[in-house]
Amino acid sequence: MLKKIARFLFSREKIQYDVLIVGAGPAGLSAAIRIKELDSNKSVVVIEKSGTLGGHILSGNCFQPTAMNELFPNWEKMENKPPLDTPVTEDHFHILWNEKLSFQIPHVFYPSTIRNHGNYVISLGDLCVWMGEQAQALGVDIFTSTSGARVIFDEKDRVIGVATGDMGIGKNGEKKSNYQEGIDIISNQTILCEGTRGSITERVIEKYKLRKNCEPQSYGIGLKEVWEVPPEDFKSGLVQHTVGWPLCRNTYGGSFLYHKNTNQVHLGLVVGLDYPNPNLSPYQEFQNLKRHPKISRYLKNGTCISYGARVLNEGGYFSIPKLTFPGGMLAGCSAGFLNVMKIKGSHNAMKSGMLAAETICAKQNVEPGSELVEYEDAVKSSWIYDELYRSRNFKGSFQYNIYSGLIYGAFDGFISKGREPWNIKSHVKESESYLTKDQAPQIKYEKPDGKLNFDLLDNLARSGTNHEHDQPAHLKVIKETGPNESLNLYDGPEQRFCPAKVYEFIDTKEGKKLQINAQNCLHCKTCDIKMPKDYIRWTVPEAGGGPNYCGM
Repeated sequence: MLKKIARFLFSREKIQYDVLIVGAGPAGLSAAIRIKELDSNKSVVVIEKSGTLGGHILSGNCFQPTAMNELFPNWEKMENKPPLDTPVTEDHFHILWNEKLSFQIPHVFYPSTIRNHGNYVISLGDLCVWMGEQAQALGVDIFTSTSGARVIFDEKDRVIGVATGDMGIGKNGEKKSNYQEGIDIISNQTILCEGTRGSITERVIEKYKLRKNCEPQSYGIGLKEVWEVPPEDFKSGLVQHTVGWPLCRNTYGGSFLYHKNTNQVHLGLVVGLDYPNPNLSPYQEFQNLKRHPKISRYLKNGTCISYGARVLNEGGYFSIPKLTFPGGMLAGCSAGFLNVMKIKGSHNAMKSGMLAAETICAKQNVEPGSELVEYEDAVKSSWIYDELYRSRNFKGSFQYNIYSGLIYGAFDGFISKGREPWNIKSHVKESESYLTKDQAPQIKYEKPDGKLNFDLLDNLARSGTNHEHDQPAHLKVIKETGPNESLNLYDGPEQRFCPAKVYEFIDTKEGKKLQINAQNCLHCKTCDIKMPKDYIRWTVPEAGGGPNYCGM
């Protein structure tokens, strides 16, 4: 009795919904819209840690409209059209041999699975803003600046909602004058759409052992800049991908360059995080990329206006976890539906959100905490699984070097088409893939010129990153000996893999000491994956903080 009285007296504010969606990305917003289309009486809420819709969305993005055509069949005739205004007009693929030479693969040798005609160059953040407006018009509640701090379980250990983070807590844990307690959002079903390596998603996966029967997820880091270029250097709808230089042959990765109306060039480099050399800096490799003539010719007269970075899933078919748990589901990149061969995932994310919505609405009554296993069956019966199964061996074929992957990709695209009777699985835990500092070759990076190539902190200013300084650390050191082990064994690779200079080893009287500049954090989650000895755990900072990727 005393426990019940105490729980009543000290309980937080609670609000009840039929469906709670964590994350206002393409998967979450597609789910919200589809639920309301099928059952307008269902109450739906979407929570988003960014201060604005689209603020934390970072993607290439060469958009395949398959799911958009299903969710909005008449989108091309809508008065308020989605921001798909740059159709692909040219599609090129180059192998960069070195800093000057390259070879263009003839278009006739492109498998149909990777051709981009019929797709659109977009800002995925802008699309999410538009989708948010559609969802709100249907009656969906969207709470921005609202982070999911922890999962709420019932007495049977089932998920029944999410507790949002408190605001106005000082770095020492004290309540400041602007303190605002979070709320408990209780729901019959919770759809986790946080994106890659979501903090709540990872805890749920761990608790319910959702990866028990699949391969571990593997990851890459994507770095991106948006440039404004003069009309003479702009080709509307141009899509260009490259592999090879500046990355070495045993490092998986490649670049994208997309021309988006009006006069914008979206440029990025993806680097597989299983790379072995602790001296490699993905950021510096990205800056090097821009020295190649195939890239610099479009940027040399332009201005860089935005910068950002985010991890992405690369495990594909073999790394898809169990998709349901008591009280909820995984959708989008929380589940890992990126197609590495296509270099696309937004269409799969949207479709998975729609399937989650249809599963919920197919039930007359959804009891709180129930597990809707039909959702996983629906995903496995959809074109998501067909697509990912066909390309299942693509990433694994790169484990030898980049050329083995290209050859296998051609074989898969033109001959086997996913019908090969074998599986190529390859996973090295990213935080354990390092050579020691005595084994690893040194890498010398050129100084930035300030025109094409930029100092990291100068570029960071273009990300719009901002955090409240007086708040508890969201980057938790969970192994005190970790920093010294990282420095002694690998010369502190966190100084180089972080795309925001969050981690630095500074000189003190007692020797080198780790300094964490948490205010720089881009929420990319690389440290949660690549940190030697796994000594850092990324947790959600105060809502509203972080980068501002609107328009990227």
